[in-house]
Amino acid sequence: MKILYKNFLWAIITFLVLAMLFSGLLVNQELAGTLSLSETAEKIKNGEVASITIMGNNLEIGLKDGGSARAKKEDEASLTETLENYGVYPEILQGISIEVKEESGFRFWLGILIPALLPIIIIGAIFWMIFRQAKTGASQVFSFGKSNIRLFAPHKDRITFKDVAGLKEAKQELEEVVDFLKNPKKFLDLGAKIPRGVLLMGNPGTGKTMLARATAGESNVPFFHISASELVEMFVGVGASRVRDAFQTAKKAAPSILFIDEIDAVGRERGAGLGGGHDEREQTLNQILVEMDGFERDTRVVIVAATNRPDILDSALLRPGRFDRRVVLDLPDIKDREEILKIHAKDKPLEKEVNLNKVAVRTPGFSGADLANLINESAILAARKNRKVIIQQDLYDSVEKVLLGPERKSRVISEREKKITAYHEAGHALVTASLKDADPVHKISIVARGRAGGYTLKLPLEEARLRSKKQFLADLAIFLGGYTAEQEVFEDISTGASNDLKEASHLAKSLVTKYGMSDLGPMTFGKAEEMIFLGREIAVEKDYSEEVAAKIDKEVHKFIDLAHKTAQKIIGSRRKALDAIANELVKKETLEQEEFYNLLKPFNLKPLAITA
Repeated sequence: MKILYKNFLWAIITFLVLAMLFSGLLVNQELAGTLSLSETAEKIKNGEVASITIMGNNLEIGLKDGGSARAKKEDEASLTETLENYGVYPEILQGISIEVKEESGFRFWLGILIPALLPIIIIGAIFWMIFRQAKTGASQVFSFGKSNIRLFAPHKDRITFKDVAGLKEAKQELEEVVDFLKNPKKFLDLGAKIPRGVLLMGNPGTGKTMLARATAGESNVPFFHISASELVEMFVGVGASRVRDAFQTAKKAAPSILFIDEIDAVGRERGAGLGGGHDEREQTLNQILVEMDGFERDTRVVIVAATNRPDILDSALLRPGRFDRRVVLDLPDIKDREEILKIHAKDKPLEKEVNLNKVAVRTPGFSGADLANLINESAILAARKNRKVIIQQDLYDSVEKVLLGPERKSRVISEREKKITAYHEAGHALVTASLKDADPVHKISIVARGRAGGYTLKLPLEEARLRSKKQFLADLAIFLGGYTAEQEVFEDISTGASNDLKEASHLAKSLVTKYGMSDLGPMTFGKAEEMIFLGREIAVEKDYSEEVAAKIDKEVHKFIDLAHKTAQKIIGSRRKALDAIANELVKKETLEQEEFYNLLKPFNLKPLAITA
């Protein structure tokens, strides 16, 4: 309707422009020799007119002095009748040469055709646009149930498994699928069945979609891809129709691969949301289940799906016969991170001294997408400083930018706030360096980044999937290091420790209710459930009594109290080291790992262990 209104408006504007243009052509311009009828009659009476040429309503008047003039007579009246009304009788006209000519030429035909044809042309154009819109709408109605499935074009940005760093087990699973599609005979001869579906599961940014693209690049079979969100519409039955169309397209091109991205958009557990059994999303899911379970043995179509929420998928999707293989994509370890950095740095000019391994050490917990963003940010930083190559410091700065946000050096703070921030971060760093089970400090800064007024960057020496109770207790003491330093030095506390206290409280509660590391024994408390209603909400079901709740609160307080006392012990006994770190931070604003530990050497600090 909006497009129709727009086209109608343009038609009206065009009509007005044409009308103005042609009216300028048709209307006689007022010339210096144009006479009125009364003036023409006076000249005839005075004997000044030699000839009159009549062309329609226009009069060309020839004067006896050799000049000429123009005039216009009345419509639907002869010249003699018109002049007679002004007192010019026929006997006066006998001495004047009067000639009648027919109008001709471009203006004549425009004067006849435009008034007759222009309205017809405009009305016809309006009807043409109306019918065109109706035809487009009708075609959309007929294609409403068609899926927007796309065929992967291997010649555009083709990647293979060699272009995907790490993920060895995941690539091995998909290599077998590709091999089955290429050489099915060697599997079928042994009675092996083609996998019905492969589900790629992993955190956001771990490379699920990239691995699917690599599968398309490796296989010489048609690779169709579609997003699950494109299957669902507000009209009941459309999603199921699109699913049927997508599977039918893939079957016609068999052997082929159909990739469904973000399958959790339609694959959520049935009966858990709004709308009951007639919900459009559930109807779409039911059709996917039917299509996957309806494959014949010789139908060589593999469904590859990706999700970062496997916990909410319907159990019917995950049963054998549908998604037979579940491939977990973990966050990359240090070796994989280095390989990913090398891949993304291929087309970037790096300085010869750049060591990507050092960058990989600083990026535990980074996904492949984070590392790609890191390399891109380093290139932007180098360009901003008008350098032709990327140096090591650009990469280090990009790590912190991805973690915390851009530097805010323009933020104006008072000397007192700067000193408080310096002692706060020095407290974190000193407690970290003083505890045996803490990770080493890599950098301290009081330059604001993102929402943080300052930060202390500590990173593990080696990759670890598990954490012990002693490590958690060290983390709690580190969280309270800044808070305790402010108490010790200024005999007051600021709002700068609010996020530290929040994280410490959450960790202490997890030690009691989730990890079973308290005196309450090896038990977990509370059952977390996700409720989908007007957004995402996490509700915790209380599966314990009020008496146990009081004990949980007591244990949480005990962990916090132990961490606070540990931080007080370190800050109080090593005050000179705290002052040295804070003063250096006030001067330089940033301390790297080597500078920090060189600063602590004269104090000969011995690492302490926390005993619960």
